[in-house]
Amino acid sequence: MTGLEYVSFEEIAPTDFLPILNKSSTRTHLIAHEVFDLESVNAWMQGKIAVDAMPGCQVRAIRIDHQLVGWCGIQLENDQYEIAIIIDDAHWGLGKTVFRDLMSWAKAFGHNTVFIHFLHTRPEYKFLRKLSKNVSQNEFMGHQFTSYELAVSASSR
Repeated sequence: MTGLEYVSFEEIAPTDFLPILNKSSTRTHLIAHEVFDLESVNAWMQGKIAVDAMPGCQVRAIRIDHQLVGWCGIQLENDQYEIAIIIDDAHWGLGKTVFRDLMSWAKAFGHNTVFIHFLHTRPEYKFLRKLSKNVSQNEFMGHQFTSYELAVSASSR
C-alpha cells in the first residue's frame, strides 16, 4: 500500500490521537472508558511507549500519506503476546495489510503464538477462525471477548 508508515508514538502529537480514540465508531469496539482529553491521551501514549520498550513487543502509530489513521502493536498481556489493530473507520480496509505486517513482526521476534481478542461487538472473522489454533469466548475486565489463538508461522504466510 502506497504511503503506509509505522512510526513511533514519540513522533505523534497527542492531539492527533484524540479524534481517532474518541470517535464513536472506534469506541464501539473498545472496552468502555471515559472520553480522552489531552492529559489522559498523553498518559495512554506513555503507557504504549513503555509497552514498546518491552522485549518481544512493538507498538506503532499508523500513518497513510503522513496522516495518522490509527495504531497497532504486539503487546504482552497476561503472559500472552497479543496483537492489536485500531484504525479509523475511513481506513478499515487497511486492517488485513496491518495484520500481515504484525504477524511478520511476531515471526521476527520469534513468537510461536499470538492472540487477538475482539470485544463482543465485533463480528466473527472467518479468515481468523481458519488460521486459528483455537477460538474461544472469554471474559476480561467484565466484558465478553472472542479470542483467536494464532500460530505465528502458519499465519504469516
